[in-house]
Amino acid sequence: MRIMAIDYGDAHTGIAISDPTGFLTGFTTVITAYRPDVAAERVTALAREHGVDELVLGYPRNMDGSIGWHAKETEDFAQLLRTASGLPVVLWDERRTTIDAHQILFNAGKNAKKRKKLVDAVAASLILEGYLTFRKNHHST
Repeated sequence: MRIMAIDYGDAHTGIAISDPTGFLTGFTTVITAYRPDVAAERVTALAREHGVDELVLGYPRNMDGSIGWHAKETEDFAQLLRTASGLPVVLWDERRTTIDAHQILFNAGKNAKKRKKLVDAVAASLILEGYLTFRKNHHST
């Protein structure tokens, strides 16, 4: 089962897709789209191209767990994805993933310009890693 994690943003959307076993992160990329409908179309095309079975969308709760305006935009995007792709969409708490992604890239010696290009894909990878770990620990096979 291939799973795609999505770190949705206003201009850049990070994508990470698991390997066919659903246990490891495989493919990563960043989609540049300034409109949610265009981003949803591009995510759907990638999902079809890679044979994805499930979408995991980073859900940006506030640090206190409350729902802010960006989370509401993400809920709307989740509905666009469900309609466009026909796939199930899981909202996954993504608190700190972008901060952690910046730290990982900084520690890897990437300068600010290179970090900006990679951070969304790394954040999507962290979302996918968290979700895959959850599945492994909470689903019997």
